Amino acid sequence: MDQHHRPVMLAEVVEVLAPRPGGLYVDGTLGAGGHAASVLTASEPGGRLLGLDRDPRALELAGRRLKKFSGRIKLVQATFDNMERELKTLGEGLADGVLLDLGLSSMQLDEDGRGFSFRRDEPLDMRMGAEGPSAAELVATLDEAGLARAFQRLGEEPLAKRIARTIVKARAEEPIATTGRLAAVVEQAMPMAERRKRRLHPATQVFQALRLAVNDELGMLERFLGQAPRLMKPGGRLAILSYHSLEDRRVKKAMAAWANPCTCPPDLPMCACGRKPLFKQVGKLGRPGEEEVAANPRARSARLRAAQRTEAVA
Repeated sequence: MDQHHRPVMLAEVVEVLAPRPGGLYVDGTLGAGGHAASVLTASEPGGRLLGLDRDPRALELAGRRLKKFSGRIKLVQATFDNMERELKTLGEGLADGVLLDLGLSSMQLDEDGRGFSFRRDEPLDMRMGAEGPSAAELVATLDEAGLARAFQRLGEEPLAKRIARTIVKARAEEPIATTGRLAAVVEQAMPMAERRKRRLHPATQVFQALRLAVNDELGMLERFLGQAPRLMKPGGRLAILSYHSLEDRRVKKAMAAWANPCTCPPDLPMCACGRKPLFKQVGKLGRPGEEEVAANPRARSARLRAAQRTEAVA
């Protein structure tokens, strides 16, 4: 388990969260519980942790890993955009620290039958939980324009229209129900010259787009960012790990707006709106070191941003 489910930038995450004894911490993307275990250790004695994950299998694995912290943890099957509701439901106060480790976990990618990877031919599912339509259903029901928009906006795929057109033609002949068939259709749509110049598999961005669409990952992130200032105590820390520009841009924009919320016209000599910063930046943009990337290649695209809550009222 440790080899395949290494928490990304663990030391850096614990450093920016700065857990303290007796504090309340929320891991909104619990996964296998690696980050949570270190936060609980660093917040001894008495530090508590609320762990959220939409994936029941992740909660089961994390529960076993965190068993020694029994009495200091509460694990709930929920998405992180419902963090405010879960804190209130459990009767918890404001948090001293919140962590999000966005995107797909190694556990989900490695597990057979989930349909996240084109390395194995399996049902095209991609759901992190059990709710909502699968990727196969989206591929079967979205029209050509809808597929192209998804690939363009969520996968930043330059050949989105061409790939969408090829998928629509292919599904008319035979349903696209497995990861292997989808990957083959996308590869077929791409000119050989384009395939040669790409560093990653031709289907990488299409698979990313479908995963984001199936799980509403960007919508969840935006909803969480809208409530984040209401979740934290003054002095509390927020740490977010993202893995592609679509996530990181949203986190960067939100943190910049929190740090400088003034809405006055730029030519006004002094602030008249009276808005106070809700967060201040903690450190610089964090990236994994060479040793970590060598040991865990999936960490290579990670970006860590952190901020500390001020005393301003949200």
